[in-house]
Amino acid sequence: MQYAVFNIRARSLLRGTAVVLVSLILTLVCAGFPDIHPSPWILLPACAALYGTWETTRCLRRRWSFYHGGVMLLLYADILVLAMILFLLLYPYARWLQGQ
Repeated sequence: MQYAVFNIRARSLLRGTAVVLVSLILTLVCAGFPDIHPSPWILLPACAALYGTWETTRCLRRRWSFYHGGVMLLLYADILVLAMILFLLLYPYARWLQGQ
């Protein structure tokens, strides 16, 4: 029996959510949180988070159900993670925000 998590062609909510959360952790490590410094390596977790969001989007169904609502909540969480990653990517380069 093969699990859907390991099969790239099959839809998997767990795979999409795990990729997004791991990419957030990698972003925090690459950015040196809480002392944020510029790092172009944050682009790799950003691309991984985009892939995870796309993977979660694949799990949507045409008709509304509580499952569909749960997937929508996960998509909103993915969008928040993407916003955080992009903030950590772009904030060190915005010196006018830091007062320098």
